[in-house]
Amino acid sequence: MLKPGVLNRRIVGEVIDRLEKKGLKLVGLKMMQITPELAAQHYAEHKGKPFYDSLVDYITSGPVVAMVWQSDDCVMLVRKLIGSTSPAEAHPGTIRGDFCSHTQHNIIHASDSDESAAREIKLFFRESEIIDWEDNSSSWY
Repeated sequence: MLKPGVLNRRIVGEVIDRLEKKGLKLVGLKMMQITPELAAQHYAEHKGKPFYDSLVDYITSGPVVAMVWQSDDCVMLVRKLIGSTSPAEAHPGTIRGDFCSHTQHNIIHASDSDESAAREIKLFFRESEIIDWEDNSSSWY
């Protein structure tokens, strides 16, 4: 998910471009405004932590771009492409390393496991909004 800062900075295309160039297959995409209730579901595991309120405030502060990507080892690949949550630890060349300077305004969210991905996809997409199209170029990557 691309968070409000990506839209505010007008770098949506650049971030998506990096994921596409890696060879990931985009099967779901939509811009949406996350409600506080949906944010609470999304960040349920962080409820009660000191940073929880700022997470909810940020994710609901503007529109986001929700996405579903496919590939072999997709979760691992995406997490490597986006880099560490901490901007100070995110390597140059990663999305966070190149575009983030504040942890609380982290520009991108990625699931941390296949189980989290399945849960999060259901929060943001109906089954009919996921389009598993034939990727004729998959052997090139």
